[in-house]
Amino acid sequence: MTQTCPSNYPTKFEPAISSSETCPDYFRWIQQDLKVWQETGITRETLERAKPNAHFRIVIKSGRLYVDHYDKAYQTRDVFTIWGILQLLRMYPGQVPDLELLFLCHDRPGIWKKYFRKEDNATWPPPPLFHYCGHRDAYDLVFPDWSFWGWPEVNIKEWNKLSVAIKEGNKMVKWKDRVPYAYWKGNPMVSIARRNFMTCNVSDKYDPMVRLYVQDWKRETRAGFKGSNLEDQCTHRYKIYIEGNAWSVSEKYILACDSMTLLIKPEFYDFFVRSMIPMEHYWPIRPNNCVDLKFAVEWGNNNTDKAQVIGRQGSEYMLKNLEMNYVYDYMLYMLQGYGKLMKLDVTVPENATEVCSETMACPITDGGLIRQCMHDSLVTSPSVKPACNLPQPYEDGELKRFLEKQENAEREVEKWTDEYWEVQSKILQQ
Repeated sequence: MTQTCPSNYPTKFEPAISSSETCPDYFRWIQQDLKVWQETGITRETLERAKPNAHFRIVIKSGRLYVDHYDKAYQTRDVFTIWGILQLLRMYPGQVPDLELLFLCHDRPGIWKKYFRKEDNATWPPPPLFHYCGHRDAYDLVFPDWSFWGWPEVNIKEWNKLSVAIKEGNKMVKWKDRVPYAYWKGNPMVSIARRNFMTCNVSDKYDPMVRLYVQDWKRETRAGFKGSNLEDQCTHRYKIYIEGNAWSVSEKYILACDSMTLLIKPEFYDFFVRSMIPMEHYWPIRPNNCVDLKFAVEWGNNNTDKAQVIGRQGSEYMLKNLEMNYVYDYMLYMLQGYGKLMKLDVTVPENATEVCSETMACPITDGGLIRQCMHDSLVTSPSVKPACNLPQPYEDGELKRFLEKQENAEREVEKWTDEYWEVQSKILQQ
């Protein structure tokens, strides 16, 4: 029997209570990301220029969702991205406007600024392309990644469930009783930066103060994922975040651990990280710099109260500001803002298929992890309250001051680090 989409789910959003809370600060970047199309809007011609980079097209019309696939994404990235948008429609029925969007599921952005210049009418405006991460030199529209609804191939639960598990895991070992080293476990083969990073494990001159481990996913799969539970990895005072081929979904799991995160300066950003502040939410580390890691750990072990506060604030940022209701609110405001820019007739392509939660989940009858992730992340009824109140977007001067605040904090840490190693160098020469 062919599964069909039901007609009895609410189509209007009728919240029982009002909302007085303001969205987290990272929502202020939505307007910043959409700004490039404010003058021109998004025409059919502009949109279609994104198609060569896209894995699929999503059309939302009268609250129903249609998908036109162009290319198979890695693992189930496309499946859970589409699933996530379906859950948004269930969370806020009737609140997402008619729109068409194109989505890229690769690691790296696809719309690089150097190919699109305002002076060149042939390439301007750039085509809008939704993606999981952004870059200062790209125009991709940053959107929550698939792992918020689960990553079954590596046994990672959907974020609602996993964030609760990590929060409980944080209680297992008090911060001051944790191993006084910096911990990282992952796949070093995805980038040169990670392979170079693994050399930080070794020094014939001093204890590098890091514990780096290779995550062998093939072996872990065979062992039933017994050694890769993220909630069991909050046992060190410090955890390291390093990008992979681009941004890494591990970022939220690492920052949620109550450990002081040593964040190796990233090139790419996801939707929530841009409002985080060095020395408030994490300790900044320069790329390709093992000695920065050692100093950060030494500093933390000599300033345990301060290090603990940074770890706790980073964790609170993740566990409070990244609750799933905020993830959905971010998606809602991003799609509403994007929808307002549409200067085209929203059309369902001939090859598109209507999808809903039932047509995606019900055919999966093997009881495996894909079905489990869908079951755990299913929005069963509309939200009882409206989305949080969208904060005002950054004004140019305000944004400049905020970015300077981030840069100044980074420079201060670099200064401390360099001064420490100048002293150490003199000691080693004696």
